[in-house]
Amino acid sequence: MSDLGAGFGYLMKGQRWVAQHGRWFGFGLLPGLVTLVVYAGALIGLGYGADDFVGWATPFADDWSSPWQGILRTGLTALVFVFGLFLAVITFTAVTLLVGQPFYESLSEEVDRSEGGDVPESGLPLWRELWISARDSVRILLRVALYGIILFACGFIPVIGQTVVPAIGFCVSGYFLAEELTAVALQRRGMVLKDRLVLLRGRRMLVLGFGVPLTLAFLIPVVAVFLMPGAVAGATLLARDLVDPDAVPDPGPGPGTADSGDAPAPRAWSA
Repeated sequence: MSDLGAGFGYLMKGQRWVAQHGRWFGFGLLPGLVTLVVYAGALIGLGYGADDFVGWATPFADDWSSPWQGILRTGLTALVFVFGLFLAVITFTAVTLLVGQPFYESLSEEVDRSEGGDVPESGLPLWRELWISARDSVRILLRVALYGIILFACGFIPVIGQTVVPAIGFCVSGYFLAEELTAVALQRRGMVLKDRLVLLRGRRMLVLGFGVPLTLAFLIPVVAVFLMPGAVAGATLLARDLVDPDAVPDPGPGPGTADSGDAPAPRAWSA
């Protein structure tokens, strides 16, 4: 249980860091605002076009009498919009991280710099970093989708499906959200997705303490925009301690050292 509290502490410390560095907070808001505008436009377009899409997809109902045609198409239109909203929620963070890769890389580097020691660099060109981030995001989304299908099926189990399953769902979402956010710092340390997942599994409760509260807040994309800079800062602080086997995961004192000896990055990291 102490690891859960420590994970939440990293989240709070990240928010405090950006509050104390206002310029970086504003800098980190830009990708989220851009993504929010794009998503809002897409959802508005979906709201206007969903009924036309449903009408095109259900030609067999053209000759149905009232009220059956209306019931079918109204229900399907609502489902289309709800599905679009669901996709927007689960993909918002991944897309924001992809769009904001250069922004969040710079913010994460500044966090490392402010904590002392050398600043790890991947040594990769920007296009390569974007490709790796996009590829890893797709892999994470596929994992989340697989868990989602399993949990959806378990949702039909009486009582458990309405209590335990949603709680597990938030834990799964929080775990993978933490992976996406710590990836900004860990990728600079040369860690590939497989190694990052192994690292996070070793401190699962710490990771859940960081990711689950953030997942609950990120259910509202507008909130996600304003929390994202601090989330990246907190994830960087968390990553610094995770890669150091001697670090104590207590966000109260300063973060520990970091040494990515297993990573192929050209520069070693020590604080």
